[in-house]
Amino acid sequence: MFKILLFLFISVPLLEIYLLLKVGGYIGAMNTIALILLTAFIGTLLLRQQGLSTLARVQQTLDEGRLPAGALIEGLLLLVAGALLLTPGFFTDAIGFFCLVPPCRQWLAGHLLSRLLERQRTQARTREDPDIIEGEYWEEDERKKNNNNDYLP
Repeated sequence: MFKILLFLFISVPLLEIYLLLKVGGYIGAMNTIALILLTAFIGTLLLRQQGLSTLARVQQTLDEGRLPAGALIEGLLLLVAGALLLTPGFFTDAIGFFCLVPPCRQWLAGHLLSRLLERQRTQARTREDPDIIEGEYWEEDERKKNNNNDYLP
């Protein structure tokens, strides 16, 4: 996990710098800055709308007496999307907008939820393995076996 995070912390900023330089070379520095600000503004508006919608679904699910696991994961994805959209860059904006599109976010939330449930099932199976018998044991040396005094030191 550490290697993956290290790779992301190094590669994503490098990719962002590369994209900013390429786009800036085509449309100019001021237009690039304006485009970054525009994507942050649009993303913030969409995030607010989607966040309120997700919050309403969480409330409705709780009112029905069900666990809102999917909606909570979608809320977490919206939080990540907001952070990515406020980070200057085109790559992070693309990932943030991907998380804002409801079908994409619901697919990703379903995928994350199924992986989480599978991991939980796997851990439960290993804890409740019927082939494991808990107990204590000790080894006796030959002197004690011949003595018939099993409990003496």
